[in-house]
Amino acid sequence: MSSLTLSVTRRACLTICSLAALLVPMAAQAQLQKVTYLLPSSSTLPAFGPWVLAQAKGYYAAEGLEVEFLTGRGGVDVAKQVGAGNAVIGGAIGDTSIIARAQGIPVKAVAVLGSGSLMQLVSHKDERIDSPRELRGKTVTVLAYTDTGYYALLGMLAKVGLTKNDVNIQAAGPAGVWQQFAGKKASAMAGVPDWTVSAMEAGAQVNIQPADTYFKSMAQAILASDETIQKNPQLIQKLVRATLKGMKDIMADPKAAAVAYVNHVPTHKGKEASIQKVFEMYNEYVYENQKVPGQMDEARLSELQKFYVANGIVPKEAALNDLFTNQFVLGK
Repeated sequence: MSSLTLSVTRRACLTICSLAALLVPMAAQAQLQKVTYLLPSSSTLPAFGPWVLAQAKGYYAAEGLEVEFLTGRGGVDVAKQVGAGNAVIGGAIGDTSIIARAQGIPVKAVAVLGSGSLMQLVSHKDERIDSPRELRGKTVTVLAYTDTGYYALLGMLAKVGLTKNDVNIQAAGPAGVWQQFAGKKASAMAGVPDWTVSAMEAGAQVNIQPADTYFKSMAQAILASDETIQKNPQLIQKLVRATLKGMKDIMADPKAAAVAYVNHVPTHKGKEASIQKVFEMYNEYVYENQKVPGQMDEARLSELQKFYVANGIVPKEAALNDLFTNQFVLGK
């Protein structure tokens, strides 16, 4: 074979190899399964750090998934959309399936992100509110009267012998809930770590009482429909596994997680320190001390459901195995 022929052959091989190198990642991208993940509020909120990190660090892609986050109108709306098949998976609170089942919505919690409650009672330090009992006659802001944070506040009040009639509870929306508190128009708020940090950065000196000191409300949860759990459990397993990796990253190194988060959510550019504070608060009050990451506490859920029934939020109890499954976090 002549040297010219060898040269042409080598060039042809190099061209084919170069094309192959380009086509392989393109083919891998094309093979990713597109999944709509419905969140109860904007994915740009630090509360959804585990989900955003799972996307930013390629944990969903490593499972063969291309996840698109869409925004619902709160956890119960997410449950309705997931139950109706308009989204494969959704985010809510561990309590949400109690309300959903009472409305005939066929969804379960398939993972709970942490052993603590998402909600804390946050008050002004100088008002010396060391117990929900001291809220009598005072103004407390909540997101909405249909939000699980509101129900958690009612649960805290009930534990100290108070009702909603003993307190001036104001539904202030996602911004007003902390802004009215920070502006001293309210003595306390039923808040999540995101809002607590916002209030602190606005100058509020705060006292934080975790809701689960008095009332065992839950952390954020992943919801899936009965149909998807039955027909496509592999997909649910992949989504749960990837999302929990995001949570574990925050727990392991909140500073590095904040940097990765901000790089993926440019609206928070320059706010790494603030995001780190939020993540540290989630670690302290929400994520930590869960024996198995993602596992639902059945006894806690049972007590919560009893409260919801006793207070007329839902008409009757549902079977606990209709409200959750641990199969995707225990590998069963």
